[in-house]
Amino acid sequence: MLDSRTTFLSAATAFTDQVARIPPDRLTEAGLGDWDLRALVGHTSRSLVTVETYLDQPATDVDVPSAADYYLAIAAAGGASGPEIVERGRRAGHALGDDPAAFVATLVDRVLPLVERDDDPVITTIAGGMRLEEYLRTRTFELVVHGLDIGAASGVEPAFGQAPWVDAATLAAEVAALGGRAPDLLLALTGRRSLPEGFSVV
Repeated sequence: MLDSRTTFLSAATAFTDQVARIPPDRLTEAGLGDWDLRALVGHTSRSLVTVETYLDQPATDVDVPSAADYYLAIAAAGGASGPEIVERGRRAGHALGDDPAAFVATLVDRVLPLVERDDDPVITTIAGGMRLEEYLRTRTFELVVHGLDIGAASGVEPAFGQAPWVDAATLAAEVAALGGRAPDLLLALTGRRSLPEGFSVV
C-alpha cells in the first residue's frame, strides 16, 4: 500500500522541478485544449492550491470515501471540463506571475508542511467531505497526468518517482472498475483489444 502523503510530496517536488526547467518564452505556446502552456501549468498548480484551501474548510461527514469515488462524483456532476474550468485555468496561469518557477516552488514550500502533519482531517472538497489521505491521491493523479501534458507541450518531461506513477495508474484503474469499465481496461492492458474510442476515466 502506497503512502498517499509521501507519494503526493514526491509528485509535488517533481512538478516543481519540471516547471523550473521550462524556458519562460515557451509559456505562451499551446498547452492543452484552449489553454496555453502558462494556463496549463497554472491549472496544474491548483493541485497544491486546493490542498491548502480545503485544509481550512473542515467537514464533519465523509461523503466521498475514496479517490476513485471523487472522480465518479465529478463525472456525475458534469465532468471536469467546460468554460468555467478553462477560465479558472487561465486565471491560475496569470497568478503565476513573471516567475512561474518561483511561484510554484513557494507554493510547494507552503503546502508540504501542511501535508506532513500527523492527523487525517475530513476536508470539504468540491465533491463533498473527504479524508485528506484520499484527496491527496486525486492531487497526485492530477500532477502526474498534467505533468505528462506539460511535457508534451513543452518538451520538458516530468521526472516522477515510481510511487506517483504507480498510484496514478492504480487510481485510473480503480475509477474504470468502479465505473463498470473494468473489462474494457483489462482487455486492452492484456493486449486483447484496443480501448473503445473516447475511453477516459476523467
